[in-house]
Amino acid sequence: MDLLCCETTETESRAYADPALLKDDRVLQNLLKSEERYAPSSSYFECVQRNISPLMRKIVAEWMLEVCEVQKCQEEVFPLSMNYVDRFLSICPIRKSQLQLLGTACLLLSSKLREPRPLSAEVLVFYTDNSITLDDLWRWEQLVVSKLKWELSAVTPGDFLLHILSRLPVDPRTWDSHMIRRHAQTFIALSAREYKFSMYTPSMIAAASVAAALHGLDWTGKSGYGLPGLLDELTRITAIEQDYLRGCLEQIEEMVSSQAKGNGHTTTNSGSIGGGPPQRPMGDQNTGQEKILEHGKAGTPTDVRDVHF
Repeated sequence: MDLLCCETTETESRAYADPALLKDDRVLQNLLKSEERYAPSSSYFECVQRNISPLMRKIVAEWMLEVCEVQKCQEEVFPLSMNYVDRFLSICPIRKSQLQLLGTACLLLSSKLREPRPLSAEVLVFYTDNSITLDDLWRWEQLVVSKLKWELSAVTPGDFLLHILSRLPVDPRTWDSHMIRRHAQTFIALSAREYKFSMYTPSMIAAASVAAALHGLDWTGKSGYGLPGLLDELTRITAIEQDYLRGCLEQIEEMVSSQAKGNGHTTTNSGSIGGGPPQRPMGDQNTGQEKILEHGKAGTPTDVRDVHF
């Protein structure tokens, strides 16, 4: 029997999706049962944090997303890092000056968990324009894992994508499943920047992102299911109440729409990220801006240094 090997020296190869796991409902049910365990508080700005605001969180989140894009991290790294950020902020009040340090430590941890070749501490310090030290980063890495009680294998929306897509009546001969998944991952990444999505579970964000992707690609029209039929299918798969699912979908659509209006459908090249190397041109693959351009939107994440908290 011939062995198929896709490993190359130029790119990282990922394991193929295991159909036995995707078709086993027990795996999906375990994910649905576990997700609440890793849920942050949805009101920590009112109850815990007094010195930072949702806008500050978004600015740092956009910086973290751009670091992930420039470093070509796996799609799961950024949402997982934001899960750590939100869970930490749910229990520990911090100062404004510590927010980027927290985000950097969470990026380091999530890349160690999800990347075959994790981001180095030196690279992350470089992206902060050396505003933090290696000792600062390592101390905060220890602080984060301590406060999270080493519960780092959090369930994220990306964990549900293949389970949901494999159970939907999407004909792979007609529809590009890779494109659908890519669009859904884009919505997941964009929603992770917004504090308001912390009120939704990962499965809800994943299901709403799939709905937004399929609706945006006109699967709902061409398949004959329509949006109500698609929501019915997603409710059947995830057991999420349709009102909540529809509300999350509306929030995603509003987020993308406001992004487009705010940026006027134009693109600009920003400078370096936190003192790192110059940003690649818009045409290059996997930049943070290109994620938005995939949906006809444009925007450039704000450099954290340019904002006065």
